[in-house]
Amino acid sequence: MLKLTKDISQHRPKVTVVGAGFVGAGVAQRIVEKDLADVVLVDVVEGLPQGKALDMMESAPIEGFDARIIGSNDYALTEHSDIVVITAGLARKPGMSRDDLIAKNAEIVGGVVREAAKRSPKAIVVVVSNPLDVMTHLAKKLSGFPPERVIGMAGVLDSARYAAFIATELGVSVKDVRAMVLGGHGDSMVPVADYSTVNGIPITQLLSGEKIQAINQRTRDGGIEIVNLLKTGSAFYAPSSSAAAMVEAILHDSGRVLPCCAYVNGPYGIKDLFCGVPVRLNRSGVAAIIELKLAPADLAALRKSAEHVKELAGKL
Repeated sequence: MLKLTKDISQHRPKVTVVGAGFVGAGVAQRIVEKDLADVVLVDVVEGLPQGKALDMMESAPIEGFDARIIGSNDYALTEHSDIVVITAGLARKPGMSRDDLIAKNAEIVGGVVREAAKRSPKAIVVVVSNPLDVMTHLAKKLSGFPPERVIGMAGVLDSARYAAFIATELGVSVKDVRAMVLGGHGDSMVPVADYSTVNGIPITQLLSGEKIQAINQRTRDGGIEIVNLLKTGSAFYAPSSSAAAMVEAILHDSGRVLPCCAYVNGPYGIKDLFCGVPVRLNRSGVAAIIELKLAPADLAALRKSAEHVKELAGKL
């Protein structure tokens, strides 16, 4: 393992992924397979991050990536990370909402943020742990980082689910579908049909209002649908892809516009709150918030969702 430690490149970006469960390991795998960065995978369970990291490294000759990954039970090797992705926390079980996780996950995420921020004071933090919006608020508070460097992964995942359901319903390629989901990562999320398209055609011209409402509700229930099917865990393939997409946009300084949980203070009439909105991502984190012209009903729903997030944040 000492040899692998020395093999971490001084030239590639460095990403720390905290939590070596299904989501965290998935994020790490996607990052190294895309050669985006070297990865340090951290978990409190002895041997778990080391074993998964070694397994991934042994796939490198087959998959053809040169990025390195090491596992650790402490944060010493995470120093000077460019991005810290936080996936640590309890997963939902059947009958639980994301909000039910608030107390325990606040304790876990709080400890992670303190350790990571101390060793990587210039990093961008991407929060994946639930309840997402509240944990992102907590990460900002405890890290002391400027708000543009603390981002939650939610809108990318929710929009991907929305796009998948739209593509399935219409029988079209997912490559032609662009979907937009705003607001909190929970039951109050706001799928926006007016800004969801198939090769530029709004879905409002392709689907009935009744069908759109059904797809909207399935999107809101997307996480619990998987939890109920798995029974012993929650989603991890799509969440890990979503977090990796954000990491890629940041490291490549691409300026991609993605729906993320970001600090909003003014746009959409939302004040001093982390909430899901379209943002432009680059090497500095959130470069800008994109304020869409929403229909009155969608704007009202977004503000209502923000109020729910504010209530939850108040419980911290």
